[in-house]
Order: sequence, then C-alpha cells, then structure tokens
Amino acid sequence: MRLEITRRADLATRALLELARQDRKTKAGELAGLVGTSPGFLSQAMTPLIARGWVRSEPGPTGGYALATDLRHVSVLDVIEAIEGPTDTDRCVLEERLCGGGGPCALHQPWTRARQQLLSELARTSLATLHHRGVPS
Repeated sequence: MRLEITRRADLATRALLELARQDRKTKAGELAGLVGTSPGFLSQAMTPLIARGWVRSEPGPTGGYALATDLRHVSVLDVIEAIEGPTDTDRCVLEERLCGGGGPCALHQPWTRARQQLLSELARTSLATLHHRGVPS
C-alpha cells in the first residue's frame, strides 16, 4: 500500500514556501531553479495556486511570481486539493470504485478512520508551520 502525493503537489508546496522566503517577485526561471524543476513544470503547479488567489503572476520583464496570501491560512490539505482536486473520502481501499457498492470490504472501517485522521492532520497543518520549521524547498 502506498500513501503518497504527486510531484506536482509537492512542487506547489515547495514553491509557496520559497515565495514566502523570497518575500519579493521571483521570475519563473529563478523560482524553478530554487525548487529544482523546469519552468514548464513549475507553471503547471502554479496555475491552481494563482486561481486560488494564493500567488500573483505578473508577466513581463519586471514581473514574476509573488505570494499573495498569509501561509497561516493555507493548509497542506488545501494545497493538495488545489492540485489534485477534492479528496474522495468514499473511495474503496481495494478497488477503483466507491465503497459500499457491493458491501464494504473488511478494511472499510479502519481505513476510513485512518483516512480521516490523515486528512485532519493535513488540514490542521498550515504552510506557515512548515515555513517556520525551515522545510527545505
């Protein structure tokens, strides 16, 4: 069993943390270098962050990306869901289907409780907490 986030969700998190560290407009190429990716892949991660209003993007020679929110108001779960879409809490742990269609599996109850604990922890953890811990980008 693998519990994981995508590289794009990780990249979005690292980009937000790096923008908080920079505290200024940062060119796409520079930000991409700071978080260890290409400008094209960075753009894919930044688009949902801009749509949520967490990041401003200004084109042109004096433009760049800038943080537009207080990271205390953005949770790890918020970022994951901005990138991946809403968390589907009704997915079966065994198959690609909703739980309960043919009766819940033997793992339904413990899996549901564990998933809820994980989602609660991710929702409680603000990016500001990660920023202050000095999580590497």
